[in-house]
Amino acid sequence: MKRFSRLFSELDATTSTNEKVEALTRYFDEAPPRDAAWAVYFLAGGKPRQVVKTGSLVGLACHIAQIEDWLFDECYQSVGDLAETIALVLPRGDEPSDVGLAEWVEDRLLPLRGLPDEEVAQRVAGYWRELDTLGRFLLTKLVGGGFRVGVSKLLVQRALATHAGIDAKRVAQRMMGYTDGKSLPSPERYEALIARAEEGVPEQRDEGQPYPFFLAHQLDLPAELFTARLGPVSDWMVEWKYDGIRGQVVRRGGKTWIWSRGEELVTERFPEIEALAQALPDGTVLDGEILVWKEAADPATGEIVPGPAPFALLQQRIGRKNLTKKVLADAPVSFMAYDLLEQDGVDVRALPQRERRQRLEALLAGTGFKLSPVETDTSWLAFARRREQSRERGVEGFMLKRLDAAYGTGRTKAEGLWWKWKIDPMTIDCVLVYAQAGHGRRASVYTDYTFAVWNRPPVDKAEADAVLEAIARKEPAQPEALQLVPFAKAYSGLTDEEFRQVDAIIRRNTIEKFGPVRSVKPSLVFELGFEGINRSGRHKSGIAVRFPRMLRIRHDKPLHEANSLQDLEALLKL
Repeated sequence: MKRFSRLFSELDATTSTNEKVEALTRYFDEAPPRDAAWAVYFLAGGKPRQVVKTGSLVGLACHIAQIEDWLFDECYQSVGDLAETIALVLPRGDEPSDVGLAEWVEDRLLPLRGLPDEEVAQRVAGYWRELDTLGRFLLTKLVGGGFRVGVSKLLVQRALATHAGIDAKRVAQRMMGYTDGKSLPSPERYEALIARAEEGVPEQRDEGQPYPFFLAHQLDLPAELFTARLGPVSDWMVEWKYDGIRGQVVRRGGKTWIWSRGEELVTERFPEIEALAQALPDGTVLDGEILVWKEAADPATGEIVPGPAPFALLQQRIGRKNLTKKVLADAPVSFMAYDLLEQDGVDVRALPQRERRQRLEALLAGTGFKLSPVETDTSWLAFARRREQSRERGVEGFMLKRLDAAYGTGRTKAEGLWWKWKIDPMTIDCVLVYAQAGHGRRASVYTDYTFAVWNRPPVDKAEADAVLEAIARKEPAQPEALQLVPFAKAYSGLTDEEFRQVDAIIRRNTIEKFGPVRSVKPSLVFELGFEGINRSGRHKSGIAVRFPRMLRIRHDKPLHEANSLQDLEALLKL
């Protein structure tokens, strides 16, 4: 654990990509394979399962530190991170050990599941005594299921490639599925990641292993400049960009695997796609989008036609363990294929886009799979006009793919081979009403905000001011009266300096504290952008927005001119 703690400290202390890769490489140079296997799992995004409830950890820490709950809460408010607070209030460890990361996880933490509460408390208390402050912080994160670190999977792959002296793209291929969680990390799996291979020898894959996803960059240019930047329209394949779950369908050895872009195996969640895949020949891998596809009224004609449903309906399927007939009927799922990665057991990613597309069309004929339609037009300006129809079509804009491009690995902007040309976000002006501290280097700054809109437009400034004064006095809102209704949370979009400025305002205008959350006297209007909006019975506002992001602070806008629920309702109709 000492070696892993040192690595975590080095990664947390820098924002330099090169320094992070160097720190990771040093770790892999020194760590035994058993420890390195778990380090790769956690650093690449593997999620440790919670083995001890948060409340139990807090209670145990207070008991050992001999402090009252209220004092712990005050410390938590100051520190901003629960695990760090626990690590700081505990007395100095007096039984230091050199137990490695793998032994900590496999022999100590995982066996805690299912043990009596008293036994768990006794063991965790003993573990804390063996560690310094940073070690206790990491252990608490792992035990509580909240570990994350500021390093991308790409950097982990680069460091492994440097350590092993092999191509980073080869490491990326081998890492697919490594963090799925259904197979525990092991020295053998780690050694397979970094094994040398003979030049020209095809990579050996596990039977159900997917390929690294090729990712696109957002294209933020006026359409008038597309020809100068991209060349003529004829060099590109243009498709609608669907709002679903990116996935791969792998068909090998008479079996089917369905993988999400997050490298989670989701086959059992989508039996409709698994059934469709029975028609695919062995040695086939498709790239595409998992969508809810059902009949609905065409906004323009009123005609009932099939099409993509809002992402919110797909979300109902994602977390379902029990797929009842009603769930399957209400949210029927399909797979929109748009690329062919493997055919007859041969990796075809190096073929140009146009040839992969031709093969895909021939392969899927008569299978029941949906094929992403290719759109044609005479110019980029013509495409820009068609792009304005995106929302009524239930899509996010266009995908642009060079016809001579191979299928790459990850997101490489320099190549400029795939671009997402998304429509502008919907926007709303809203009021900051709650705040919570961030994580990592932002753990001491309030960066996670909850925003509200008026339940109806205020008659004038005086009516809005009366509501704000009632909020400051902690008076509950009356059901039919003017009030601010929370509708969205966001934590990105501002600069570090802007976050610091807002943090100071939050601390000066705090009304109440609810654990790590502060209710704030309304004083700031923000312009919030989001990519989608749907009705939601789970939210007080009745509205849920997708991918909310702070676009700017509206210092120029008074609170009574912030938007209302009626404005959100209007966006639902777009």
